[in-house]
Amino acid sequence: MFASVDKPFFYSTLVLAVGGMLILASASLAISYQNFGTIHYYLFRQFLYGGLTGVVALLAFFAIPYRFWKKAAVPLMMISFLLLALLFMPGLGYSAGGARRWLQFGPLTFQPAEILKFSFIIYLASWLDSRRQEVKSISYGMIPLAIMLGSIAVFLIMQPDLGTLGVIVASALIIYFLGGGKLSQIVTLCTLGLVSLYFLVQVAPYRLARIFVFLNPGVDPQGAGYQISQSLIAIGSGGFWGRGFGRGLQKYNYLPESMGDSIFAIFSEEMGFLGAIALIILFVYLLRRGLYIAKRAPDNFGRLLAAGISISIAVQVFINIAAISGLLPLTGIPLPFISYGGTSLALILGSAGVLLNISKHA
Repeated sequence: MFASVDKPFFYSTLVLAVGGMLILASASLAISYQNFGTIHYYLFRQFLYGGLTGVVALLAFFAIPYRFWKKAAVPLMMISFLLLALLFMPGLGYSAGGARRWLQFGPLTFQPAEILKFSFIIYLASWLDSRRQEVKSISYGMIPLAIMLGSIAVFLIMQPDLGTLGVIVASALIIYFLGGGKLSQIVTLCTLGLVSLYFLVQVAPYRLARIFVFLNPGVDPQGAGYQISQSLIAIGSGGFWGRGFGRGLQKYNYLPESMGDSIFAIFSEEMGFLGAIALIILFVYLLRRGLYIAKRAPDNFGRLLAAGISISIAVQVFINIAAISGLLPLTGIPLPFISYGGTSLALILGSAGVLLNISKHA
């Protein structure tokens, strides 16, 4: 079935998906036992709702000719906006940690923002492909893109979910540049984004606290700086070789979000500098293969779609690892393939299926 696809990309995706399950098994065992009396609760849910669903999505999206997504781009974006609007309807939106990011239908809970990331890449690739001659224009290129990003920003700020907004904006600007956008337009949009971010930080004290903690991690080690302080302790205590798989200490109620956005710190503590570098190299290799598929795509839409999916995953990886290592302010972005979250894993595997289909036509 996969005889004609890019096998290195397929195998690296498989290694990350299986390895992610193993890393999550270790990172989640303490909180799983504390909450449910079994060390496998979160692993089982990730396997069921993320792994199995993701494999089905990968196979289904691989079977669908990638040009289909160009026709589906507008309906997918409309569905994404509808799901985001449903978050604010009583009885449907589910809140946790002060954020309203999940839709709940009976036992099923998922994040519409993850669907939005996938849909917007498809829409942006389709839009850029249809405006190849006009994208350098301010009126037909930069301004429409700014309106698109502004519309998305309204929904994500209301949740709030600035981390996902950052991923979408960064990915969109890179794809826009690859699609023919001028560097001067990118700089203008970045400037507008930084000005908007300044006002968003001013109106929310917790965002300002994150900036202060980023600039000085030791300013409030028992308050706003607790998570980054504990994550740096975890990374540093792993040394070169690590404590050993499953033997980390920070996951025992020391490091918040140990199976979420802090999972890289847990992995670094257990597998050390060597394991952390190996994981980063694997992500870089996945990006390289994804861009190779984009380079060999048979048309411009396939090239932009493959590049967009690859870049979006890479941006999420960079922001997560940089934030938990103290190189960026904390954002709450999960680590692709690794962090707990069925919606994220399922859609990433589905996106891999799209890339494999493009590689089949190369």
